[in-house]
Amino acid sequence: MGAQLWLFAAQLGTVILVLAVAYRPLGDYMAFAYASPRHLRVERGFYRLIGVDPSSEQSWPAYVRAVLAFSTAGIVLLYALQRVQELLPWSLGLGPVNEALAFNTAVSFVTNTNWQSYSPEATLGFTVQFAGLAVQNFLSAAVGIAVAVALVRAFAARHSSTIGNFWVDVTRGTLRILLPLAAIAAVLLVAGGVVQNLDGFHTVTTLSGATQEIPGGPVASQEAIKIVGTNGGGYFNANSAHPFENPLPWTSMLQIILMLVIPFALPRTFGRLVNDNRQGYAIAAVMATFFVVSSTVMTLLELGGSGSAPRLAGAALEGKELRFGIVGSTLYGTSSTLTSTGAVNSMHDSYTALGGGMAMINMMLGEVAPGGVGSGLYGMLVIAVIAVFIAGLMVGRTPEYLGKKIRAREMTLASLYILTTPALVLAGTALSFAIPGVQADVTGTSIANPGLHGFSEVLYAFTSAANNNGSAFAGLTANTPWLNTALGVAMMLGRFLPIVFVLALAGSLAQQDPVPVTAGTLPTHRVQFGGLLIGTVVLVSALTYFPALALGPLAEGLLHS
Repeated sequence: MGAQLWLFAAQLGTVILVLAVAYRPLGDYMAFAYASPRHLRVERGFYRLIGVDPSSEQSWPAYVRAVLAFSTAGIVLLYALQRVQELLPWSLGLGPVNEALAFNTAVSFVTNTNWQSYSPEATLGFTVQFAGLAVQNFLSAAVGIAVAVALVRAFAARHSSTIGNFWVDVTRGTLRILLPLAAIAAVLLVAGGVVQNLDGFHTVTTLSGATQEIPGGPVASQEAIKIVGTNGGGYFNANSAHPFENPLPWTSMLQIILMLVIPFALPRTFGRLVNDNRQGYAIAAVMATFFVVSSTVMTLLELGGSGSAPRLAGAALEGKELRFGIVGSTLYGTSSTLTSTGAVNSMHDSYTALGGGMAMINMMLGEVAPGGVGSGLYGMLVIAVIAVFIAGLMVGRTPEYLGKKIRAREMTLASLYILTTPALVLAGTALSFAIPGVQADVTGTSIANPGLHGFSEVLYAFTSAANNNGSAFAGLTANTPWLNTALGVAMMLGRFLPIVFVLALAGSLAQQDPVPVTAGTLPTHRVQFGGLLIGTVVLVSALTYFPALALGPLAEGLLHS
């Protein structure tokens, strides 16, 4: 185990070093991209096409309406593409996707979840893959950054009734940030051996003498934005464990860094936009603390390998690609579940009970360490609002964050934000086992491993859906009417209800004039506040999810320890 721990330390250190180097330049560039008064020529042409005045700003209700209208249009268009697939070029002879699955998939990709209840290479042709799924990978990520920037503007604003222009924000996020990074990532992935072509199915002979149909496709371009935009999903059913998507150990490390680079740089953007870089460092430090602790714990659990089979093998190797090993798998798994990526290079269903439980806990923390593109930052800022409110109660004074008072309205919106996702996770899991007809379908059709692990599979699915993660315990068959519909609703509500609350909070904060700093003001850039922020995240998650975890991964882990 000693050699494995040194390997883990080396890989984790490499990731941290690269992210530290990228923190300032990328964060500063993103701040400039959203604060610049100039519009690119291509952007001005797009604004004229859709009839938007880029110099005008929106109130928070108008911003919400724009987000919802834009996302609804995306769901409708992606659903339609799947339903008429057989009429499209490069359909590979594949027929239309059935209604329930098409709904689930459309909602999944528009909400930045990328949950897949199907085998991609056997269900979707090239056109739906690159004109439907890949396009939404860009746009859903751009929406997340736009909402985060709107909230940051509200903290920096002085008695303003507006929080920015959604159409400008989403355009700049797509053209100035996501497209350039995805293009660079795609070139690097092609250099590493990731497939990029328009070839159809090829019949190959396997080592055992059997034949198998292997498709080509525009994999690298879709893989790049799936990772950079913390979308997840995969061109192939095996996701980033497939050698056409992730051929080598260094391409796997590259994907880990690409998942994390924007979310970890956004705190710098936050610091720049509020004119206090120390605030960005404080947020980034809290995110990094969770990341290091989580990746270390998951790695130790998998290297320890509770159970007779893992102990005989020397570690929990089941479900992991040998070219990545346990360390490369757990570091990837931690990155994908602490962001909202949901991509996997190993099967989380095959992890030890406590290792798989750690992946669940990563999502249950709210995916704020560092979280998804945009969503991680605005989630952490909402928790910061709650943390200063708790601190204010302790010392008996009105809480403030960045000069903005946290009053009853702000706390109501922040509380609704943190309660939405747990309510969806716990209600969806409970209904799956409480409704007689649904229970029979779930236990008889969907769950491959009955008992405690089967409960964990369903709990993981709703945790992943409501948190817009998209990863899964691979043993669950989710392509059923109940799970397609229930998970689709969880994804939709888990994405848009929190966004509504965040933008309402932004509107309330923007209307305030900053109050001056006094001797009683809580410094929010010091280690003391970082500890309070960490405690708030853990406290909220522990109180909410511990009973459900006790019924699944914790009970299973104790049983097999």
